[in-house]
Amino acid sequence: MEMLVYQMEIVDRIGRIFRLKIYDENSSVFLTYDLHTRIIGIEESHPISDVLKRNEYQLRKILHNKREDTYFVGFKLTFAIRDKKDVAAFNDRSRIIALDKRGLKPNIYVTDRKDRPIWEAFTDGCFLDKIGQGGYASLIKYPEGNYKIFSFQTNEKSSSLIELLAAIKAVELLAEVDKIRLVTDSQYVRKGLTEWILNWKLNHWMTANGEPVKNREHWEHFDNITEGKLIEFEWIKGHSEHFENDICDLFAREMAEKEREDD
Repeated sequence: MEMLVYQMEIVDRIGRIFRLKIYDENSSVFLTYDLHTRIIGIEESHPISDVLKRNEYQLRKILHNKREDTYFVGFKLTFAIRDKKDVAAFNDRSRIIALDKRGLKPNIYVTDRKDRPIWEAFTDGCFLDKIGQGGYASLIKYPEGNYKIFSFQTNEKSSSLIELLAAIKAVELLAEVDKIRLVTDSQYVRKGLTEWILNWKLNHWMTANGEPVKNREHWEHFDNITEGKLIEFEWIKGHSEHFENDICDLFAREMAEKEREDD
């Protein structure tokens, strides 16, 4: 997939219909977006228009996920389009998304290959709202089949962040390994590094709503420690009698329930 980067600016508004300018360093096109019907109208035939039409799902996702109150004339956003992306494959939660950062440019693709020996890291996090405590676990599976479990307490009070901390710890534990399959029940972890982070960085760590990215320092750290590695993200449904995930859940919950070590 070729990655193409564009600028978007909201230039006009008539009722609930906004006129958007999409441009790169060479040319520009205009489109309309109706907040009520969510219909996108691309106004002219142009190489950029052709790219947007061919990859309309990616454009639509950006526009649909942007909150209504953040649509206003003058708003600007930088975004990336992965040309000819196999959207169905990337949205199939049963598939593995691979992020290969061993070359000059990151390569992201979908794969089903699970037959070769590889280091695997199963991760899970737990936050118990009633007691305001959290824990997470990383279960490392060696290529030859042996396991080793690591579990930790945390003062963080966000379930999504705790899931991210578990994934970060797994990669840190495998610092000398350049091929890792990360198995998680968190879409936040899976999509963050393979999909969302690119646009976050293009917009200086701001979201499409013009707000600072939550947990930025942790995402930056996750991004840095995966440099030079191939990370395969496999998603599994939590609490579905998946052996390794159940083990991680058990240890994460045990740490969340444990009396604070610094008390």
